[in-house]
Amino acid sequence: MRRFVATSIAVVLLASAVFADTTPKPLNVPVVYYKLPNGLKVVISEDHIAPVVTVAVYYNVGFRLEPKGRTGFAHLFEHMMFQGSANVKKFEHAKFVEANGGSLNGHTDFDYTNYYQTLPSNRVELGLWLESDRMRSLDISEENLKNQQSVVSEEVRVNVLNQPYQLFEWISLWENAFTNWNNAHNGYGELAEINAATIEDVRSFFKTYYAPNNAVVTVVGDVDVNEVKKMVEKHFASIPAQPAPKRPDLTEPPQTKEKRVSQTDKLANLPALATGYHLPPQNSPDFPAMALLVRILQVGESSRWYQRLVKEKELTLDLSGGLNYFGNEFDYTGPMIMTTRTTYKPGHTADEVLREMDAVIADITTKGVTDKEVANAKVSYRSNFYSQLEGSMGKAHLLSALALFRDDPQQINSLLTPFESVTAAQIKSVAAKYLVPANRTVIDRVPEKKGTN
Repeated sequence: MRRFVATSIAVVLLASAVFADTTPKPLNVPVVYYKLPNGLKVVISEDHIAPVVTVAVYYNVGFRLEPKGRTGFAHLFEHMMFQGSANVKKFEHAKFVEANGGSLNGHTDFDYTNYYQTLPSNRVELGLWLESDRMRSLDISEENLKNQQSVVSEEVRVNVLNQPYQLFEWISLWENAFTNWNNAHNGYGELAEINAATIEDVRSFFKTYYAPNNAVVTVVGDVDVNEVKKMVEKHFASIPAQPAPKRPDLTEPPQTKEKRVSQTDKLANLPALATGYHLPPQNSPDFPAMALLVRILQVGESSRWYQRLVKEKELTLDLSGGLNYFGNEFDYTGPMIMTTRTTYKPGHTADEVLREMDAVIADITTKGVTDKEVANAKVSYRSNFYSQLEGSMGKAHLLSALALFRDDPQQINSLLTPFESVTAAQIKSVAAKYLVPANRTVIDRVPEKKGTN
């Protein structure tokens, strides 16, 4: 699955100065937000720092909403969206963008699918026209479907099935950590189910989820708001709304007992461990403290788990993970787990690694974290947040998520506030509350033993 990569030109001198300062800087991202009569959400953020613009369309559908028996369908459909439309032949979307000095991509995530292009700012209408044409008139044919089923099946084979560990820190961990099928199933897709998708499935999916009333169009960059409004009206206003899709219940029952899973891997040469702790919801007062605790535990080489496992005990070779496997703290809706993955050295066991991880947690729950750790976590968190706003794509991503999931992209200017007020006592409290064995899933994935002759 392609990870979202910001492609716009960024001017970083101001951001660098902000990063060096430990004092929070007030944000004032300009946001114009409104809705067309057909239900389409529109976000425009005018920014003249560079002569570029990002045009993004986010649809409120991702892995969690694909039909049962059709795992990987949302991702398959993402590919279908590049197969042409009424006025744009197959492959011409990319050709038009690239011929005008731009770049483009798409991505399927847990709760959204997005399409975006970053262009010279005088080509903003090109981006809007291209996106409106496929929203209005995607070319859904048997030929295109069969072609993209082959493409996606090959992608699954190359990126998952034929790779060591097979993305177990995402696919297997989610399958085991969650009990609600919508949360737990393999979003990359089972080959048999991908290939079972029919033309009727695709047409129904498009009509249901790719309607203007289930989407947000975001334009960020060197543009004039009033001119963009006219373009959006011209290209999108006449696309008819559809009945609102039924939203599944994503509720996940509380986990009350640790889940331990052992797996073998015929392609891996070293054992690896993945853990997932269920997180508080985004609107919980515990969430900001938990987000900072994640940084203290496992973000960067100075983090507590990295220092303990890799540097001090020399049990593991690496450590990675975060609060949201694919994105950030704001671009999802529904339950989420804190993911950690580490490759450990032969001659050691998963239990040894877990004991050391638990010892770090125990130290936090008894002694707490230092004021310096809290301050550093806030600076790190703030810097990461600011870096997302440097380019037009990063800003468009946050604005689109806030419009899609919260109906309030203006929140971009206040997102940091609750994180700045987190205390060491709150971090200690959430560690004791959420980082307990009963709230986690553990997968120990070891190399398959080779047969002897």
